[in-house]
Amino acid sequence: MDALLKEIKMFYDKTPQETLYIGGGTPSILGIGDFEDILSDFNFEENPEITVEVNPESAKKEYLKELRKLGVNRLSIGVQSFCDDILKQAGRIHSSDEAFEVIKNAKIAGFENVSIDLMYGLPNQGIRDFKKDIQTAKKLDIEHLSLYGLKIDKGCYFYKNKPKNIANDDIQAYMYLNALETLEPEFKRYEISNFSKNGEYKSKHNINYWKCGKYYGFGTSASGFLNEGRYTNTRKIEEYIKNPCKNKEFEKTNTLEEFIFLGLRMEDGIDLAEFKNKYNLDFEKEYKNILQKYSDFFEKTNQGYKLTTKGLLVSNNILCEFLKD
Repeated sequence: MDALLKEIKMFYDKTPQETLYIGGGTPSILGIGDFEDILSDFNFEENPEITVEVNPESAKKEYLKELRKLGVNRLSIGVQSFCDDILKQAGRIHSSDEAFEVIKNAKIAGFENVSIDLMYGLPNQGIRDFKKDIQTAKKLDIEHLSLYGLKIDKGCYFYKNKPKNIANDDIQAYMYLNALETLEPEFKRYEISNFSKNGEYKSKHNINYWKCGKYYGFGTSASGFLNEGRYTNTRKIEEYIKNPCKNKEFEKTNTLEEFIFLGLRMEDGIDLAEFKNKYNLDFEKEYKNILQKYSDFFEKTNQGYKLTTKGLLVSNNILCEFLKD
């Protein structure tokens, strides 16, 4: 905490912020006083969106009430599944009852913007299991839902100890499509993995990422994107604590590629006028060959182009074409 506050004081220029996101790890293991210290270091625009990630086992009723009093107005809860057996196999230490309890307590505490994360493709999680999770989530008093397919990266526990019963890409795709069908019409997709109730309560903070907006990143492993480019803090916590105010090493970023890559993840897709204004290029002429090659996966909108649902399932392949170009 001392190192984090030093870094914020050193690099934050006091510009009022529209959003703040305190993510994890597990921020809900911090004391309320720690949150008070962090929030007091920032200036905010009127009616900012201030989000804290919490895990069900570490966020009790009084704790949530104190967070709300500090001005935190959005929660992102790492539920992952409502099946206790699947939670255990995924290495989660909370139960489904604790997940239900934290959502109920969030509402009692006065939170009107609650998001939960669910995962699909977890060990021994069948299609019916995930469909049941989606049906359960849909009935809850929540405003936002994020769905993430399990990806096993080199070096992680599941990479070294691969479970026998794990969903392949085709089954994960089926789970995702089934979730889309089940969530409609109450929850509207606005990004590949993100759904908001009645098209409201979209994450303003994440939209700023996807729109290639500027942002600070503070803490171990945190990344920021400012006028100079993108920077990433050290991933070693001991090194960060020793020198949290180390000069940032900025990397030049191809914002054009990021604009396309991130824009096509969103339901609204690419706005041709915005693209032209930002990069002085004609999107349709510049990427004519790709648009023709994948014509079955693109939909022309009033503003530009977006990926169809079928296109989202193979989006990685399509987006790589833009990155190569």
